[in-house]
Amino acid sequence: MRVLIVEDDPKLGPVLVRGFATDAIAADLVPTGEAAIVRADATAYGAIVLDVMLPDLDGFEVCRRLREQAIQAPVLMLTARDAIADRIVGLDSGADDYLVKPFSFAELLARVRALTRRGGIQRPPVLEVGDLRLDPARHQVWRGETPIELSRKQFALLQALMREPGAVLSRFDLLEQVWGYEYENRSNVIEVYIRYLRQKIDRPFHRHSLQTVRGVGYRICDET
Repeated sequence: MRVLIVEDDPKLGPVLVRGFATDAIAADLVPTGEAAIVRADATAYGAIVLDVMLPDLDGFEVCRRLREQAIQAPVLMLTARDAIADRIVGLDSGADDYLVKPFSFAELLARVRALTRRGGIQRPPVLEVGDLRLDPARHQVWRGETPIELSRKQFALLQALMREPGAVLSRFDLLEQVWGYEYENRSNVIEVYIRYLRQKIDRPFHRHSLQTVRGVGYRICDET
């Protein structure tokens, strides 16, 4: 088996290469996201070990681009960030597993072996509410055939709502799923981002799918 390691740390990268070599696994090392995309397109890797924090593209964007190019090698993300929201973004961008630094190499090796045995985890399905569609792996949204550009947080908020169409999610539910503990419950960040979403997914199309349930929370429905 051959793996691709995407890691810009000049000490950690070579250590990982040597570690895989002791287990008879060949490893190629690249320090940037762009280099990873080029290398993965040219070589059929058994797995890709992808750091989130890279000097050019972050690991989430690299993973999305790999999936857009139909590169289906299992991806294990490495990150120093342990927030739930980051894990959700990583997995929804097309990653198959997630390992928080610092980690033991034995665990990394075991996870890579497990991924290659099962050939990766099934990609998350496209979410649909009426003619609104959201593709978690490709990080794309459409209303009908019209693509809609969203920021990362806008996308994560919409995805949280579309996972449970018709259900009312409280401000606390949405804060926890999208922002983790980055914001206090009294913050108005939810209201601000709900307004942003309405301006993009509803108003240009004369829809009212993103609804406020006063005193309770928000829901998304198929309302044309």
